[in-house]
Amino acid sequence: MNVESKIAERVKEVPPSGIRKFFDIASEMEGVISLGVGEPDFVTPWNVREACIYSLEKGMTYYTSNWGMPELRKAISCYLSRRFGLEYNPKNEILVTVGASEAIDLALRAILNPDDEVLIPDPSYVAYMPCVRFAGAKAVAVECRPEDEFRLTPDKLEQKITPKTKALILPYPNNPTGAIMTMEDLEAIAQVLRRTDIIVISDEIYAELTYGQRHVSIASLPDMKERTVVINGFSKAFAMTGWRLGYAAGHPALIGAMVKIHQYTTLCAPIMAQVAAIEALRKGFEDGFASVEYMVKQYNMRRKVMVNGFREIGLECYEPKGAFYVFPSIKKTGMTSEEFCEKLLLDQKVAVVPGTAFGASGEGFIRCSYAYSIDNINEAIKRIGNFLKKIL
Repeated sequence: MNVESKIAERVKEVPPSGIRKFFDIASEMEGVISLGVGEPDFVTPWNVREACIYSLEKGMTYYTSNWGMPELRKAISCYLSRRFGLEYNPKNEILVTVGASEAIDLALRAILNPDDEVLIPDPSYVAYMPCVRFAGAKAVAVECRPEDEFRLTPDKLEQKITPKTKALILPYPNNPTGAIMTMEDLEAIAQVLRRTDIIVISDEIYAELTYGQRHVSIASLPDMKERTVVINGFSKAFAMTGWRLGYAAGHPALIGAMVKIHQYTTLCAPIMAQVAAIEALRKGFEDGFASVEYMVKQYNMRRKVMVNGFREIGLECYEPKGAFYVFPSIKKTGMTSEEFCEKLLLDQKVAVVPGTAFGASGEGFIRCSYAYSIDNINEAIKRIGNFLKKIL
């Protein structure tokens, strides 16, 4: 029996993640400095870990509601209201998921039919297009240009809308570019969307990680809440990547459809992670989210070091306003993004991600994370500078 022939065509057509290739190579080399992994280098705060340990000691090892623990949903509702001015009923408008990734997948599967189209800003997170394809629909890239600071513009959006357009994924603050959307930017997009029946899937996992101004959710704009599913989680802001806990907030009909898929495929998020998340929010309400603010200050310092470092070695580098990535241009080298990353890794033992891993518009760029120590950042930039001297 030829097992390979039994694999679904839509799965075969999706290539492996463009991020993993370089880190599989790097993992077998000694002395490599990686600027590639998109996760905080902070440990989950002790009070959060302790809450999880205590829950295990009490024997809390059972299923929760498909929707998530009521106490956690109430805390998420309060958090969204206090931090971003979003009002959601915890009873039927909030679903707790296994990471924000599951929430994105559920939202897409809940609304998509064959031949539907989903608009995705390009470049953006590697999982969006595969998730759309796995749902049997078509992913349509919307170019975001460096001259627009990688923001989604209304003219680019409008050019891609067709009668088949079902949804728009709005991933800001953005991975990989670090771009954000201001209130004015979002209102311009909303003016286009209000003339349509397009659903917005707003991935706001980096909402707490902005520099100079607070994140604004498109769901907070007039007439946009009903058509928007807000996706968020605990991975980035609370240094809880391995806990795999996210959530979706939106119209009861949309969230209800997502719960239907969730209950048959995942059932519920792990109770220990939910207990930990309750503690993370409880402490945040108590101390004004001091641990979050501390991380943001540290990231901001590293952000400035990395941006200035790339500019000093001769690479054009847009200043990111959110997340923890920079997206410098390597076009002056004449190499493709993938070629540059491969040669840099072999020559200088620095691992970065080719911009093309995030879409065709990422050609000519590399993604570098500053969720690393200042020493590692400085050493990596020094090595990249040495590499540039050899090839230019």
